[in-house]
Amino acid sequence: MTANDPENADPGAKSASVFFSYARADQAKAKQIIGLIEAAGFSVWWDGLLGGGDRFSRTTADALERAQAVVVLWSKNSIESHWVHDEATRGRDRRVLVPLSLDGALPPLGFGQFQAIDLSHSKLSAKDTEVQRMLQAVGAMHGARPQEAIPRSAPRQPLLNRRNAVIGAGAATALLAAGFASYRSGLFGGNAANANRVAILPFDNISGNPAFGYLADGLSTEIRSTLSQNGALQVVGQASSEAFDRGKEDIVAFARKLRAALLIDGAVRVANGVIRVTIDLIDGKTGVNRPSRTFEKPLDDVLAVQREIAGAIAAELATELGSGGAVVGGTSNVVAYDRYLRGKDLYAHASNEAEEREAVTRFEAAISADPDFAAAHAGRARALASVAGQYGSAAEIKLYYDTAISSARRAVELAPRLADAHSALALILFQGVLDIKAARAPFDLSYKLGEGEAPVLARFAVYCAATGRDSEAMTAISRSVLIDPLNALIHRILGTVHFAARRYAESIAAVRETIRISPELTDTRSRIGMALLAQNKNREALGEFEADSHKWSKLAGVAIAQHRLGNTAAAKAAYDELVNDTETVSLYQQGQILAQWGKTAEAVLALSKARELRDGGMTAVGYDPMLDPLRKLPDFIRLLKAMGFG
Repeated sequence: MTANDPENADPGAKSASVFFSYARADQAKAKQIIGLIEAAGFSVWWDGLLGGGDRFSRTTADALERAQAVVVLWSKNSIESHWVHDEATRGRDRRVLVPLSLDGALPPLGFGQFQAIDLSHSKLSAKDTEVQRMLQAVGAMHGARPQEAIPRSAPRQPLLNRRNAVIGAGAATALLAAGFASYRSGLFGGNAANANRVAILPFDNISGNPAFGYLADGLSTEIRSTLSQNGALQVVGQASSEAFDRGKEDIVAFARKLRAALLIDGAVRVANGVIRVTIDLIDGKTGVNRPSRTFEKPLDDVLAVQREIAGAIAAELATELGSGGAVVGGTSNVVAYDRYLRGKDLYAHASNEAEEREAVTRFEAAISADPDFAAAHAGRARALASVAGQYGSAAEIKLYYDTAISSARRAVELAPRLADAHSALALILFQGVLDIKAARAPFDLSYKLGEGEAPVLARFAVYCAATGRDSEAMTAISRSVLIDPLNALIHRILGTVHFAARRYAESIAAVRETIRISPELTDTRSRIGMALLAQNKNREALGEFEADSHKWSKLAGVAIAQHRLGNTAAAKAAYDELVNDTETVSLYQQGQILAQWGKTAEAVLALSKARELRDGGMTAVGYDPMLDPLRKLPDFIRLLKAMGFG
């Protein structure tokens, strides 16, 4: 009971400036947190001793309305409470919401505007960093109130390169490589461009306001997506199209590199509530522009602009788009569409945890504006999975992946022919849940529906490579590379196919090409190292591992290579560093090391724990040569069968 016990009548409600909402099952922890808030000098109203029927008494309603801060303690319990939902909704609508997470639970749909302060690992002491964040947020509500109640913590560096998550290339522990030199001539044939091959360049934002950059990028991306649904066109993928260095690169040379007959360029200007888009169609062979076209609409009618542009381009090429050019899984709600574009932009370019989580929030805001926006549900699913894979603790991973699956299933339900929805669901079942059998049907369907979408094809290829379907994997990834030839990660996924099929020479050549395209990409040198280890080139492999910056892969490789070279002390030091890193789940790499050290029983135990914790590296157990010493062990065979391999 606090000094402001609600049973003391209305004066207490009027004097309290903080309203605290929680589930009765969490009362013990709630009292501790309330004590911390009061110790910081704030007056707290809470209903700890009220019966459920009194929850919305006049006293409660008055306290909720008068509070300068509404602190909501989200948990698995409170997410199920309609009382907490109602109180949180009022705090959100009044812009005084301070969300906390008691057990790592994500706030439910509709409450993603602010990042919840995670108290799941807090000792609930006044000196705790997260407690201080909570008190700062409450204090902000009592002073000059910022737009966002929750101050962001210093972002942690992502454990995976961001664009790996965009493509769904696989967990950091999947030991993949790619091959480029060996297939270049066969895949591309000659230098002649295909008459129906089109590349949409990144549109210029000429508004004079960089805030509209997301709109220019989003329009080019969505027009690319719309045209990709037209079977008569072969649309170059996003990464390759956006590799164009405007003002520095020759347009004809770039078109030749992409084998594109037509390049579509655009400029976006927003002024006085009007969006004006100028489109240029450029002949890939000559660089000559066809007459420019201008599309102009009120800013709140940006969807109509997108449809008009896509339709005009299709007409120019003497083709027809089905359904009037509408995108499968799209929306007619302009607010939802704008929020979706912001989410896609963040998701594609996020470089730290705060931006990753903000992408989830943007997708949730789009869904809030249009609950039937299937593409937004699919985007939310992929963004949640990315947060789980890169930043989730052992406790968070399951929750985040389960939430992502629900979002992907909703996308499939809303738009059964949306390839990205089936692909997102399949990817999460495969890498997040490690349910190999369940992932097959949505992967196969995504392949049928998304034959013109490079990321969809690449994800399917990863799955096929892991499950022994080498021929299908090669077909899919070859088409993906054809669509998006300058995408380093797609080349690396091609390497998944080569590595799984034990074509190690091609793997090494391919990763070299990946590095050439994207030198900043992490976890590349270690992939070369693993291919070298598979060929017993141990000293060369060690050099590659030591040159990598990706901690998990580097330490695993060093531990194996040093042990093979007889440097047992250095090998043990690398292994111990990996094991002592409690911030991450590295059980798969531990299993690799132990298998190579001859500790087979311990290796199987580590891999079994990795499966329990949903370590995405387990998707590689079927083909990883580092696990070969385990393949005849009954316990390992049972593990493979339990996961759905073989």
